Amino acid sequence: MTSSKILFFLSISFIIGIFLESLVKIPQFILWIFLFLAILTILVSFLIRGNSFGIRKYSLVAGFCILFLVLGVLRLQVSEFNIANDKLTKLSAEGGSAFGGNGQGQVVLEGVISNEPDVRENSQKLTVEVGNSRILVTTNKYPEYVYLDSIKLTGELEEPMVFEDFNYKNYLLKDHIHSVMNFPKIEFYGKSKGNLMQKIYSEILWFKGGLRQSIQNSFLPPQSSVLQGIILGDKSAISQDIKDKFKFVGLSHTIAVSGMHVAVLSTIIMSFLLLLGLWRGQAFWGAIIFICIYIVLVGIPASAVRAGIMGIIYLSSQALGRQVAGARIIVLAAAVMLLFNPLLLFYDIGFQLSFLAVSGLIYFEPIFRSFIKFLSGALLNKKIEGKYENAITMFTVTISAQIFTLPIVIYNFGIVSLVAPITNILVVPIIYYVMFFGFLSSLVGMVWGSLDWILSLPCYFLMTYFLWVVDAFAKPWAYKTVSDISWIWLPASYLILGFTVWFLNRKYNRAGYF
Repeated sequence: MTSSKILFFLSISFIIGIFLESLVKIPQFILWIFLFLAILTILVSFLIRGNSFGIRKYSLVAGFCILFLVLGVLRLQVSEFNIANDKLTKLSAEGGSAFGGNGQGQVVLEGVISNEPDVRENSQKLTVEVGNSRILVTTNKYPEYVYLDSIKLTGELEEPMVFEDFNYKNYLLKDHIHSVMNFPKIEFYGKSKGNLMQKIYSEILWFKGGLRQSIQNSFLPPQSSVLQGIILGDKSAISQDIKDKFKFVGLSHTIAVSGMHVAVLSTIIMSFLLLLGLWRGQAFWGAIIFICIYIVLVGIPASAVRAGIMGIIYLSSQALGRQVAGARIIVLAAAVMLLFNPLLLFYDIGFQLSFLAVSGLIYFEPIFRSFIKFLSGALLNKKIEGKYENAITMFTVTISAQIFTLPIVIYNFGIVSLVAPITNILVVPIIYYVMFFGFLSSLVGMVWGSLDWILSLPCYFLMTYFLWVVDAFAKPWAYKTVSDISWIWLPASYLILGFTVWFLNRKYNRAGYF
């Protein structure tokens, strides 16, 4: 058993531990039993002598796998303990009347805005760090606040609501936000100095703000708001009507920083660099650099970092040329992310979608691409290569990611887009050019506003076509809503999907079909 395989099994065991603790709260005495079993198995492995080295090694790995499973359970328990004993969490549960208040259920808190304000149409949401705790503050759109502003809050501290069809409390927990404040009195205290990383992040947000303003100066809504989503991952300016249309036609991934988004863009960049004549190794590192720059550009939010990791995993699996290596890397990356934040596994749909999208690209996309090339070659009676092969790759990457994320999307959002394959074929190939010309024109607009309108013309025509596709297919017949879906749907659908992919991989590897 190789060291990479051992690391794979340890990572899987850690993830299973978090998964089990998320489903059922495991009592401490059960953990002690498993811990004793792990130590006993490890000790027994050292007592095995003679020619039983293989048994000894497997016994040692089994013991450590049990140990890592226990560590996964404990990691989530520690996280939940910290949440339950957080000072502001207790305060919000008590209605805020027991601490620093005025006797009317209000509290007075001082903190620093720890993230970029989320500006909406009529309001803004501020993530405020108070000591070691975070609260989400909803306030009026004006006056405007920025990252690292020091503010004083006077208002009611509350627990996030749990709605019938949406657990807002769990949604915020994944971002370590335990309490909310709605329209408190805010007093501005000044600007926090912050450390070196915070200062760098502040400059990045300033640059992002300049790009956003340049886009708004060069394009009219809805082109400007959609372009902000595509380039900057900023969907706050997009109206709900436009968001719904994108959801109905299966193009929401184009206006969000997701694993699918980065994976598709990575493939486009790789294909473009190969088309320019670069070697595959050079194109690989070029795409990696692009992903890193893009994450910095959008302000390094957690969703972009996660998506970037998944995109790099996908490119690495392509560079290594082995599905097994890609699978081990993706499981290791998931384990590392869950080590820092175990709540991602159940509460962050974006984490689930990123993981599944890249899994689809690693396991299903190569066979799907081979089949499409075989089918196209048979119909056209010639070998598919060059620019046609790049176009096929763009198509298979998009569809493979969507197939693997479809059960999660249906379960959480209850919408199935019937036209997604068509709309993605029509739109995905132009995404790179939209980003290239959109970023170029907005960057020039920051320093030379009179010239950006010339550079924005290609992007204007591309965006006009893009939104035309969305409007043309966003019809009542283009999607189907599904309600009251049982949780059994998820394991059943992924069991069927997993078996199908396993069967196709086995058949393809043995017989060399397509």
